[in-house]
Amino acid sequence: MTTNTKPRGLEGIVAAETRLSHVDGQNGILIVAGYSIEDLAAHATFEEVAHLLWRGHLPNASELKDLSSQMAEQRELLPVTLEILRSAAKAPPIDALRMACATLSLGLKDPNAVTHEADFAAAIRLTACFPTIVAAHARFAKGEKPIAPRRDLSLAANFLYMVLGREPDAVAAKALDSYWVTVMDHGMNASTFTARVIASTRSDLVSSVTGALGALKGPLHGGAPGPVLDMLRDIKTSANAEPWIRNELAQGRRIMGFGHRVYKVRDPRAEVLSRVAEKMQGAKLENRELFELARQVEQTALRVLNELKPGRNLRTNVEFYTALVLQAVGLEPTQFVAMFACGRVAGWCAHVIEQHEQDHLIRPQSEYTGPIDLKTNR
Repeated sequence: MTTNTKPRGLEGIVAAETRLSHVDGQNGILIVAGYSIEDLAAHATFEEVAHLLWRGHLPNASELKDLSSQMAEQRELLPVTLEILRSAAKAPPIDALRMACATLSLGLKDPNAVTHEADFAAAIRLTACFPTIVAAHARFAKGEKPIAPRRDLSLAANFLYMVLGREPDAVAAKALDSYWVTVMDHGMNASTFTARVIASTRSDLVSSVTGALGALKGPLHGGAPGPVLDMLRDIKTSANAEPWIRNELAQGRRIMGFGHRVYKVRDPRAEVLSRVAEKMQGAKLENRELFELARQVEQTALRVLNELKPGRNLRTNVEFYTALVLQAVGLEPTQFVAMFACGRVAGWCAHVIEQHEQDHLIRPQSEYTGPIDLKTNR
């Protein structure tokens, strides 16, 4: 009997060369275009990091003003997109975003062009419109009319204005901006690979990103920040944390917010978002008791996981503090995956741009394992 040593799911196979991000799972390091994610999240805005990924350098003041203005001008949705969102009011936000994303090519000068300028134009359009789509769908889901975007606000602040219907809290807007920076790019994950495969056929950027959204929807990739809140609400108090966690593990269930396919130490994005959540304290944004409970549950979970699953290195991942940050700014758990997409879209666009530059078809081989001698007997 032979042992199949071939990697499953292309695991460990280098599929592309990229300047965009580097993930070091053994040491808990994430580098985005040369910068540590901790540095970018603390000192750069979403628009600045998008420019970094698309153009290869952080923008100067003039470049940032130009990009921010272009994004602000591209935020409004076409009537056809709004109609789709109205029709999909009861659908999950990630499904509505996927449906609406495909219509964004209608607002482009040449949606099928595969050129630098066409890609940059499409990247700006998609990145500007994703928050508008999610906000409009949230309003439709409540039976309310969408709120038109404003051009005088940052992307994050404008989103909060559109979804909540009031002047955005500056601390909340900064927290959301930092979250989007933190999740903007993360190596050759499933959705990014999907986008690159589509782009490698010389398909357009909108088609590539629409495919990426389909990959993100899958629970093995899109994550589970919503269930982290369910877990905390079930636990209720720090005294209940250990027996609750032990019971879940005894039943063979996962502890949400812990463990990662790549990271064998604490996810650096969890460290960033932990600091973001801490900075939100004092603002009228979240339940302080929930935050304190999360801190205590985290320490208890790490201790119990290390005891019961030694060697598995099940450390805190990005989902754990994502849940705290997003609920703190007033969002519902059903919106969390779509909110992740609002940050990751800039990274997807960067990978499509890079794949178009490389212009090489991604065409892996497969090994046939079925029969070869069947007859129809006709």
